[in-house]
Amino acid sequence: MDLTGPGGAGAPSDQATIRRANLSLVLRQVSGSGPCSRSAVAAETGLNKNTVTSLVGELQARALVKEIGPRHAGAVGRPSLALVLDGAGVGALGVEVNVDYIAAYATDLAGRVLADRRVGFDALGRDPGRSIDKLAQVIGRTVADIGRLGVALAGITVAVPGLVDTSTGTVVVAPNLGWRLVPLADRLRCAAIAPDVPITVDNDANLAALAEYRCGVALGTANLIYLTGEVGVGCGIISGGRLLNGADGFAGEVGHIRVDPAGERCGCGRIGCWETKVGLAALVRMAAPDHAYGVGPPVVRDPEERLAEMEQQRAAGDPRVDAAITEVGRWLGVGAATLVNLFNPRVIVLGGYFAQLADRIIPVAQTELDQLSMRDAADRCRLTASDLGFGAASRGAAHVVIERVLSDPTTISIRNP
Repeated sequence: MDLTGPGGAGAPSDQATIRRANLSLVLRQVSGSGPCSRSAVAAETGLNKNTVTSLVGELQARALVKEIGPRHAGAVGRPSLALVLDGAGVGALGVEVNVDYIAAYATDLAGRVLADRRVGFDALGRDPGRSIDKLAQVIGRTVADIGRLGVALAGITVAVPGLVDTSTGTVVVAPNLGWRLVPLADRLRCAAIAPDVPITVDNDANLAALAEYRCGVALGTANLIYLTGEVGVGCGIISGGRLLNGADGFAGEVGHIRVDPAGERCGCGRIGCWETKVGLAALVRMAAPDHAYGVGPPVVRDPEERLAEMEQQRAAGDPRVDAAITEVGRWLGVGAATLVNLFNPRVIVLGGYFAQLADRIIPVAQTELDQLSMRDAADRCRLTASDLGFGAASRGAAHVVIERVLSDPTTISIRNP
């Protein structure tokens, strides 16, 4: 349906809103349909051809759409130029800060990867200010790299393992980072790493779930759960094709559900949280207690380095590694059964270190899941390993920026002719 409406009081503002909506409609159609003619866009969107021509002209001026062709619709008639998504000069940056690394992933609107890096970092041994300084350094270096490619950033989204007030970009609490009421977006803006570029903050598990839904092993699965598999354990929930946020955006903090009243103390201050049984810190504590998190002087180790060290232990005949993996798998299945009973997902995607050890963790977890969850729900749900590695959250963060451009193309400036 053509959204061009009648005039009247307040018409200029209304017309601007309508045009933004129509620009988004056309851009999404071109993005989703691949090469297509203006006539095809008009037919699919319900907009008239003159309106589509005008909208396409503006999208071209913003370097979001380009022509290729000619495209032959059939044997008869004049071939038409086809429209495709452009966006090669428009970048999106997603960043994740976690306990032992900072990851950055950037892409342009057309899907070309501009940057993909992960830097080892010990957040446990740092106060919030020093952690944010390091985060700003990684962002600044990545922004500079993108700029040298001639790409203008449309936005930056930062993923954090904790509760986030997304409206202000404030980290309410991130227990494993030791952060409480940290105005992260404001702090990064004050660092002047990317003047005039919008900066938003969101929960890492939510962003990772979006990445899995958009481009991961669970592509297009309308009901899925993503488990982070980091030092802490977060949960992103896609229900009916939409991210489940809760009233304040705090849904999915399953890592802090108590499962063992006689268990270990959690970073949140409580006893026996699920992440004290299945987080990477729990695995290291059981398999290599001398190298556990928080033991001895701070040592910068990437999660994959810790896993490689444990594999060396296992190869040397240390039985604690297999025993620890089995124990983690058992408790993972216990918690997964609760999630299946609550949310009835089709897939539970295991991310982070869970994915690295999937061949040994999943069989144990699946046994517990089958025994403890409602049979019909369990029979229709599968555990699977993510193939996005430790970069799922940063990929999801970049997607949030892209989605904002698709929703409002006027956020991208018209280029000078």
